[in-house]
Amino acid sequence: MVRPAKDLLELSETVIPAMAVYTELSVDEVAAFFGALGLGWPRSVRGITTGIENTNYFVDTEAGEYVLTLFERLTFEQLPFYLHFIKHLAARRMPVPDPVANVKGEILHSLKDRPAAVVNRLPGESVTAPSAEHCRSVGAVLARLHLAGSDYPRQQANPRGLEWWNEVVPVLGRYVSDGQRSLLTNELTFQNQIAVSPTYEQLPRGPVHADLFRDNVLFAGSHLTGVFDFYFAGCDTFLFDIAVCLNDWCVDCYTARHDRKRAAAFLDAYESVRALTPAERILLPAMQRAGAFRFWLSRLWDLHQPREAAILKAHDPSHFERMLRVHRGEIA
Repeated sequence: MVRPAKDLLELSETVIPAMAVYTELSVDEVAAFFGALGLGWPRSVRGITTGIENTNYFVDTEAGEYVLTLFERLTFEQLPFYLHFIKHLAARRMPVPDPVANVKGEILHSLKDRPAAVVNRLPGESVTAPSAEHCRSVGAVLARLHLAGSDYPRQQANPRGLEWWNEVVPVLGRYVSDGQRSLLTNELTFQNQIAVSPTYEQLPRGPVHADLFRDNVLFAGSHLTGVFDFYFAGCDTFLFDIAVCLNDWCVDCYTARHDRKRAAAFLDAYESVRALTPAERILLPAMQRAGAFRFWLSRLWDLHQPREAAILKAHDPSHFERMLRVHRGEIA
């Protein structure tokens, strides 16, 4: 029996905003899509507003709770790397969402002329004020992720890595102050020099998450229950992934300075699973600069090159500008 859209709307619960919504969907469109995947009737469809790259919805059905993603930037050609990487990690018992396949076994779908995917919704909530124990859990799971992904066969570069930095810095220079423009060009020169150094060539590398911020990890109490949003993943140095985490999980949100206790807990837990190499220890400060630089650039880009969205919350670039200056020793 086909239920009319009216009934579905009556089942819908209170809307809870939660990543950007660029593509709006009707209840009928969601119902037809989920029905074709055998996932049951939607009881609730809620747009998610905490991210900036894709259109995301929480969809609760008779069969379970899911996240529907329509990809606004990534293409059908690029997406197999991400979705099969998540599938690879799920098969190795990592706490990640598992993409839903259709009757043909395909996990990359199409909806409203866009690539789409559905994954199970993981339990837990993000923490906004992590403790040392939270950081310890994240350090351990990141090391496990690096080891679990080491035999993943697909290759795809970090989409927001050095090549992208070199592309966007000349563009962003037109929008910022003289002092910011100088910082952009000086840091880019430094990072280009690091990338061709013999020590950098010794860094272990493989598939990395590259965006493992607080809002991409879930906890139930003190227990880590999920890692998600792999759509900035790519092949890069493990050290870059570590630096990105340290720059978010182990800093004071107001001063952008590192919390030594949380950083020590994170690194101790990481090394309990995978020991850092001598080259990684040498270049950790440079990679923390790289991590701050990458997110300053992307936030500047989103600010000055915005895309239209029905629901969108842009991030303030100034936090990572300050962090970069702290790492460079310009702010005590």
